[in-house]
Amino acid sequence: MKIYMPTSQLDQQFAFLCEIDQLKNVIRQSPLLDQSRKENSAEHSWHLAMYALLLKDYAEEEVDISRVIQMLLIHDIVEVDVGDMPIHQTSSGGSQEVLEDVAAIRLFGMIPGMQGTELLALWREFEQSISADAKFAKALDRVQPLLINIRTDGGTWTENGVTLEQVLERYGPTTKRGAPALWERCEQWVQQHFAAREP
Repeated sequence: MKIYMPTSQLDQQFAFLCEIDQLKNVIRQSPLLDQSRKENSAEHSWHLAMYALLLKDYAEEEVDISRVIQMLLIHDIVEVDVGDMPIHQTSSGGSQEVLEDVAAIRLFGMIPGMQGTELLALWREFEQSISADAKFAKALDRVQPLLINIRTDGGTWTENGVTLEQVLERYGPTTKRGAPALWERCEQWVQQHFAAREP
């Protein structure tokens, strides 16, 4: 097999775009709404970008929606190297964060010049979730799987034995911080979902 070594800036950009094609093979726990299969991380990122485009008016603070969409398109690229870490699992001692940062350095390092540096900084901004743009992006990253679980009769919550308290704790603070009006609606769905399952 011939190994292709990129030389020009354009070649390096294409090499990165080919490398992140692997994101289509990273299977998440969340199913499609028709439950025919699990979604992949590339689909998740595209769907979140659409959430941002349509729900931008629900951000708690003023946001640059173009930056939010960029964050959502790149936020899971590190999964090419480290895979998906479902919200209902916990990593040990921050090791997942370290692995993801190493992956981000490698992957965005494939892009030449300032473009790679800027995308790495944007990815880190999302992870730190301090700016208004990042807080809104993080909120949407909670809303999308929550809605999938509601629309699939419990989905991964049922599979993993997740309780009402766990859902409120894992989804609530992040969503409320970036988009309180969206959390208000999501919390109603969550309460209704678990109330319907009470004996």
